[in-house]
Amino acid sequence: MSHPLVYGVGFLAQAFFSGRILVQWLLSERAKRVLSPDIFWVFSLIGSVLLFFYGWMRDDFSIIFGQLITYYIYIWNLNTKGLWHKLPQIARWLLFVLPIIAVMLMLSDASAFVQQFFHNDKVPIWLLVFGSLGQVIFTLRFVYQWYYSFRRHASILPIGFWVISLIGSGIIVTYAIIRLDPVLILGQSVGFIAYSRNIVLSLHANAETSSVEKTS
Repeated sequence: MSHPLVYGVGFLAQAFFSGRILVQWLLSERAKRVLSPDIFWVFSLIGSVLLFFYGWMRDDFSIIFGQLITYYIYIWNLNTKGLWHKLPQIARWLLFVLPIIAVMLMLSDASAFVQQFFHNDKVPIWLLVFGSLGQVIFTLRFVYQWYYSFRRHASILPIGFWVISLIGSGIIVTYAIIRLDPVLILGQSVGFIAYSRNIVLSLHANAETSSVEKTS
């Protein structure tokens, strides 16, 4: 498959991921506290679908692995915010089963799958493991976000989410530099500032809350 098409899909996915972070960051700066806006989760789901196909076209298992786990967490947050059921039923069904169908297609020929992703001359096994580690850490931020939000019955982006984001992003950027992957480099670099600022906003909000509790 031609590189312009592959990179076009990848850059479009990163545009949605970068857009969600920028919008969330700007809205949070305006509110002086960390927000979890609706558009963040809408862009997340769209970007996830696109990045999944990008990883498939790049024969990059670590990218695919990361998207498979976070996909349904995006849907959960959309549902918690009351947005999921606003979609037509057919759209909900298609979006829900899309990763399942994709996995079934990948596993339909297990030997070809292993050969394609794990015996790929372009990605040595040590680099695949390193990239997958970054994706696992980066993915855990959404597992943590889901657990934190689930216990509070609301869609929230806690400070731990941003700390894990910084750690995972650092590993992924290193992986992308080694693989000379401009899509991942650009996408992760944009998030560094936003992750840091959200940590600062969270710390300020926690400090103000503690101050109010002490004076009351």
